[in-house]
Formats: sequence, structure tokens, C-alpha cells
Amino acid sequence: MVEDNKKNLLVDLSDVTHFVKTVFDIESITMGGTKQAYRVRYNGKLSVSDSEKAYDQLAEYLKDFGLTPLFREKEGQHEIIIVDELPVSHPGPIWVNLLLFFLTIMSVMFTGAQFSGTEFVQPFQLSLMDFLKYLFQGWPFALSLLGILLAHELGHYLVGKLRGETVTLPYFIPMPLSVFGTMGAFISMKEIPKNKKHLIDISVAGPFIGLLVAIPVLFIGLNLSDLGPIEVDLPEGVVHFIEGNSLFYLAAKYLTFGKLLPQPGSYGDLSPVVYWLRYFFTGSPVPLGGLDVQIHPVAWAGWAGLFVTAINLIPAGQLDGGHILFVLFGKGKAKKLYPFVLGALVLMGFFWSGWWLWAGLLLFFGRRYAEPLDMITPIDRKRKFLGILALVVFLLTFIPVPLVIIQ
Repeated sequence: MVEDNKKNLLVDLSDVTHFVKTVFDIESITMGGTKQAYRVRYNGKLSVSDSEKAYDQLAEYLKDFGLTPLFREKEGQHEIIIVDELPVSHPGPIWVNLLLFFLTIMSVMFTGAQFSGTEFVQPFQLSLMDFLKYLFQGWPFALSLLGILLAHELGHYLVGKLRGETVTLPYFIPMPLSVFGTMGAFISMKEIPKNKKHLIDISVAGPFIGLLVAIPVLFIGLNLSDLGPIEVDLPEGVVHFIEGNSLFYLAAKYLTFGKLLPQPGSYGDLSPVVYWLRYFFTGSPVPLGGLDVQIHPVAWAGWAGLFVTAINLIPAGQLDGGHILFVLFGKGKAKKLYPFVLGALVLMGFFWSGWWLWAGLLLFFGRRYAEPLDMITPIDRKRKFLGILALVVFLLTFIPVPLVIIQ
């Protein structure tokens, strides 16, 4: 009889309802259809304490029917919504990942070579062998930066695999003739995560594992760096930049050199506290004639690692920080915070125009949140701690004015 019901599922869902009753006290049933995008919705309360186990049992039972359960919670009530089996996209061919990674290595090495050279060189006017020698100068920067990015993305990938989720290998994005030589990397989740535990585990893994590489890289690079003057008069056509400060980067320079850097030649009429608050959030006044780190390529890679971590932890939308905020505080509070995050990025764009790009991206892609299949199962205390720690890391690594251009 069960087999007959499975074949005639569109007519009779009595077997499904009977199984739902083993884990759920049903108060009302609403039949769905094409317009509602679900087959049936049950309102009531879970009758078992282990909601995660209940979800697994129901999902396993419904698999043979070609159906998927959604667990939802609304105003203290529980809902089980039965929908058609959700499609799972399979990862694409691995040669795409490998090709993009190779191109990114070349692009980042080229950028690193530009930072490493002691004399100005026109690389595209060199012979092939000389160009390859020139390119090889960028290996310390490339190894450092790609090591950080790879650690970050593999953190997402490996934890996703451990949690049984379908995720792709990292896709690296080459960007020649840029300050990093890459726009970073990403993995793609090919299915909706099972529950909030899985979502937060995958979200925090990337930033934390990336930082485990970025922090030692930064301190090694700072110890390879020297202190020197910030030039006032630059040759015509030469552009210089000062990398911005996060609280962590400011502290790292202080621990290495014993100074708050960049150190201005004079505070003028401002007190040091007012000067630093103004400079930290606006990048002005530019400390021309002062003292700063003559940043080594390895330190530049470490700085980039902190910057990438902070970008990923912005608490909005599909970014890691958005997932973490959503899991910790719920969709309602995440949506209420969204306009403040967007407004802050727009405001900061007046001091570094790159934030307007990120504001635009979040305007179009930041209003959606990845709702897991099971929204009832709560996260435990350990995961709450990791989520809050991730938001603290965001505050410590965020750079209000990433680059100050001097020309």
C-alpha cells in the first residue's frame, strides 16, 4: 500500500502525514499547490526534543517520495513544509579551477615583482627570459598572499565536506595590474545547508583558518620591513600609497616597531588622540614628511589577508559575516541592521571610493540570506561563541580607509 501511495503522491499524502505525526503534534494542515510552491504545510509543535534527529529521519523517509522537508519557526510555533525535492547542482570540471589558479599565480607574481623591484622597469619591453626572471621576483608575495587565500577557501571547503554539504573547490580570480593581482577567491555551495549549525561552521571556518596563516605572514613581513620617511616631493608621474590601518594592523606595527605608524612629522594644533581618531577614520591629514613602514611584499600580503578577512566578515547578505549575523540573531534583526551597514559603506566611500563598489554589490545581492532547510535546530554555546568571536575579529581587522594615494 505504501508503494501505491508513493506512485499516487499527488492524490494522497496520508502516509507522509502519518510519519510526520511520529515527530510532530499537528494542529493544522494546509494543502499547497503550484502557486504556493509546497505540497503540504503542517502547523504545530515538535513532539521530540532532538529536532536535528527528527529532521534527518523525516528527510530520509521523504527521499523515496522525491520530497524535501523544511523546518520553520514562527512566533513560537513550528512548521513543517513539504516541498518537491530541491535540485542539487554538481561542481563543474576541475580544470576550470586549476586554470584560474594558474592564471592567478602568474598575475599575483607579476604584482609581487612590481613591489619587489628596487628600480623602475618596463616589464613588457623585456625579452622572454628577462621577463621570466622579473616575474620570479614576485614569488615571496605570491606565496604569502595565495597561501592566505587558499587557507581561507579550503577552510570553507573542508568543513563543508565534513558536514556533508556539496561545495566546489575554490575559484581564484586573476586581476593583473591591480594592487594585489587578484580579486580573491570563492567557493560555491551547490545546495542549501541542512541547518544553522552547518551554516555557521562553514562561515567561520574560512576567516579563522585564513587568519592562522595571515597573522604569522604579517609579522614575518613587518620584521622584514624597514622604517623610512614619507616622501613629500615625488617625481612626476610617480604614485605612492599608504596602506590603511585596522586596529589589529596598528597594534602589529606597534609591537614590531614600538611606534604608532604612520607617525606624522607634527600633530599641528591637534592632540595625538584627536589626530589618530581623525586619521584612522578619514585617512587625513596625510602625514607627509613623517615616518612609516616601508612595507615589504610579504607584509603587504599579510595586510591583504587582514583586509580580505574583514571584507568577508561584513555583516550583510551572502558574505560570511552576513551568514553569521543571520544565525546568531535571526533574519529579522539581520534585515534591520542591513540599511545601517549599507549606509556606513556609502559614507565611508567619501574617504575611499572602493566602498561605493561594495555598497552597490550589497544593494543588489545583500538583501538575501541563506536560510537552511532546518531553521528550528538551534546552535550550541560553542558555536555562539565562535560566531561572536568572528564579529569581534571583523571589528579588529576592518580598515575604514584601506588606501591613501599620494601623487
